[in-house]
Amino acid sequence: MDRRAPELDSDVADVVAAFEREGLPPWHSLSVESARRVEDEAFAPADPPDVERVRDLSVPGPHGAIPVRTYHPAPAETRDVLVFYHGGGWVLGTLDSVDEICRRLAARSGRLVVSVDYRLAPEHPFPEPLDDAFAAFEWACEFAASLGGSGNVAVGGTSAGGNLAAAVALRAAANATQGDGPTPTGQLLAYPITAQTFDTDSYEENADGPLLTRADMAWFRDHYLRSEVDRYSPFAAPVRADEELLAETPPACVVTAGFDPLRDEGTRYAVRLRGAGVDVAHQHYPSMVHGFLSLASEADAADEAFDRVVERLSEF
Repeated sequence: MDRRAPELDSDVADVVAAFEREGLPPWHSLSVESARRVEDEAFAPADPPDVERVRDLSVPGPHGAIPVRTYHPAPAETRDVLVFYHGGGWVLGTLDSVDEICRRLAARSGRLVVSVDYRLAPEHPFPEPLDDAFAAFEWACEFAASLGGSGNVAVGGTSAGGNLAAAVALRAAANATQGDGPTPTGQLLAYPITAQTFDTDSYEENADGPLLTRADMAWFRDHYLRSEVDRYSPFAAPVRADEELLAETPPACVVTAGFDPLRDEGTRYAVRLRGAGVDVAHQHYPSMVHGFLSLASEADAADEAFDRVVERLSEF
């Protein structure tokens, strides 16, 4: 069934048209180096919200140091924590490319946000980005107090970052069954990649975009996974996790968009979590596109959706 709205939100359509006028080539048509350069130029923060304290740090990880950026909206107070992972198909993305959304999350939610610059494929394929993501989560749990944070540490991310957040929650749940390590208090999964296949209705309907295409996703996947075997790992494709493991993951907010190839796999993951007994808020926006939370300053509907996401975060 086609779950899209009859047309894109008008503000979002204007943004899409602006991207098209700029003549940005599709990701899959570029070399990795060129795609990263284009991504840096296209998504550089324009006028990000003010946050009282922003710090660039480096934390230890299994493959070397991991850059992180912390955003504390009220350094004199102890605030709950959100460890955040950027999107970009595990191939693109930097701390700067998500600076605006992290500032907005910190300012509106009141949380201390820890943005993680995990290693990227193809230089560092699965599971290295996940290893970094998990190490940063453990670090945030251990040192939250020194950062001005509480012991309430949630994880979240957009697109590939949503995939990593879900996988971190699954890995933490698996460790917890062995009595080992911390677990997140919640998971924010914004238009997450939860599968490694392209056989859904939303991939058919949105094969040519806008903003993200099926060919782009195939390009990202082929850079991230080492072999076909990785497609079946629940830590690469969280929707494949068994019900017993899913049941041990924390409350979730799953955000999906009507005009997004990833719509159906995000919906399926929300259904699977709920079926396992997890408290899930599935926020679906039929007139939105992939990545729309980053358009909060340009589209009123995206701005309103951002507030709904923040409301859910307050429950983690």
